[in-house]
Amino acid sequence: MALNARLDHRNPLVFDTHELGRRPGALQRLTRTIDAPRDLGLQGVIEVPEGAPVELDLRLESVMEGVLVTGTARATAEGECVRCLEPVGLALEADFQEMFSYPDADDRGRVKAEPADDAEEDEDTLFLEDGLFDLEPVLRDAVVLALPMQPVCQDDCPGLCSECGARLADDPDHHHDAVDIRWAALQGLAGSLEDGEKDEMSGGVPRSAPADEKQEK
Repeated sequence: MALNARLDHRNPLVFDTHELGRRPGALQRLTRTIDAPRDLGLQGVIEVPEGAPVELDLRLESVMEGVLVTGTARATAEGECVRCLEPVGLALEADFQEMFSYPDADDRGRVKAEPADDAEEDEDTLFLEDGLFDLEPVLRDAVVLALPMQPVCQDDCPGLCSECGARLADDPDHHHDAVDIRWAALQGLAGSLEDGEKDEMSGGVPRSAPADEKQEK
């Protein structure tokens, strides 16, 4: 990734590492509660509502190449059960670890990669900018990985009735008397045969009767 573009220290997800310094082994612990940014999670499935509190516990460690950030984010995600469509609230705890590199790290003695590999590596590298780093992309990735792709209100949720849409958890004895469509066709055929037998038993005149009457005349 290219160098961050003019990070704003007023952004609650931007952190300052100046107090940490560039001495390898130096540590700093931070806690911060922020308002969740927009679209934090799996959109349309389950996510942390915009503006909801997100608690951050961070550990910043200075290393030769930059600052290693290890942390945990805690929040409450909201979504919809994929089985019964009822609202779902989930206590979220997302762990993450990311290296934010100094822009001049390679000039400070780190072994350089081959040119081709170096270009590919830069695409996935996050950099410090004037001692600042933006945690938002790291937080977003961690939250998505921590959330279930198919949230349910409870592990054994029976879902909805396929016939009428009733929530089965509210009525465990709910059922419908279903008729197999394969037997329904046979029942219709049996009904037609029964109607024909009734006509014969009622003394109906055969189709050849009119012709016989004309010959007698």
